[in-house]
Formats: sequence, C-alpha cells, structure tokens
Amino acid sequence: MSDCPKCVSKTVYDPPQTVYEDYYHPQHVEVVQTVEVVRRHHCVPVYHHVTVCTTKDVYSDDFEGGFRGATRSAGAPRRR
Repeated sequence: MSDCPKCVSKTVYDPPQTVYEDYYHPQHVEVVQTVEVVRRHHCVPVYHHVTVCTTKDVYSDDFEGGFRGATRSAGAPRRR
C-alpha cells in the first residue's frame, strides 16, 4: 500500500465493544445463628469409705481370772 495522492482516505467505524468495570461495595447482611447450650447433669458414684473399728478381748484358757462356771442352756430358768 502506497500513499497515493489521488486516493481519498475514508474512515470506517467498527460497532462499539462493551467493556465492563466492576466495582464492589460491602453490603451489611445480618445473619442470626442461634446457639443452644444444653447443660446435662449426670449422677456419678463417688465412694466415701467409712471405717468401723471394733475391739474385743479374748482370753485364753490359761488366764488366771477367767470365769469357768457351768454353762446352762438358753431356755433354762435362772436361779437367784
């Protein structure tokens, strides 16, 4: 293509091309989320040890002050 002085120049237009510029703006949206707290109660056995102490005196047959009386049955009457 040469620049010829006899050629008249003309202008041709393409159809417009759309270009989008997106701008984002924060929008406050309230979201309500319910939280349910469930308090669960449980019975747990806790052992509390109680010590019972008993004392008894046992005398052998060789003890000098031991009582060696006759035994009687439980149903026999007692004499005074």
